[in-house]
Amino acid sequence: MNEPVPEEFGRHSTRLKGYDYSQAGAYFVTIVSYGRECLFGDVVEGVMRVNALGRIVQESWDEIPVHFPNTQVNPFITMPNHVHGIVLIFDDIRRGTIYRAPTTHTPTQQIEKFGKPTIGSLPTIIRTFKGSVTRCAGRDLDSGNIWQRNYYEHIIRNQADYERIAGYILDNPLNWNQDDENPQNPGH
Repeated sequence: MNEPVPEEFGRHSTRLKGYDYSQAGAYFVTIVSYGRECLFGDVVEGVMRVNALGRIVQESWDEIPVHFPNTQVNPFITMPNHVHGIVLIFDDIRRGTIYRAPTTHTPTQQIEKFGKPTIGSLPTIIRTFKGSVTRCAGRDLDSGNIWQRNYYEHIIRNQADYERIAGYILDNPLNWNQDDENPQNPGH
């Protein structure tokens, strides 16, 4: 007999409750490697030098709009043990605003539930990206676990927020020595 998993031991979503992650918008995501291992390359003098797995990560990210034509993915950076990127989801005809403040759930919204993915939603896009990297790496590099479960996301609300985050992404290699994800950071 299967007993329900107590909530304190089950998976907890980091998503904004009631928000439709398939709607047009701009989303900042951070995805971390399994065990925070530095799998994707090294930062040398403030410049990220990707290795073979890092190149697979970049290629898989660049392929997102091929699989999800209503998306755009820039800026993006592969770091030694994580990636940062912005995913823009447009409505089907690429018109309308991409900055939408969170709203409460309405019957027309498509709220993703565990085991019931929503086509074109941010969780589906990220799951597809992570799966693509894992498949390609397994085929080409015989890699083990690559990604931690889940990812961090932030809904970008306006142009100023977008520009601040884009700058953070692009400057990430320059700030690697102070990065909380850097295992060699003395403050880590």
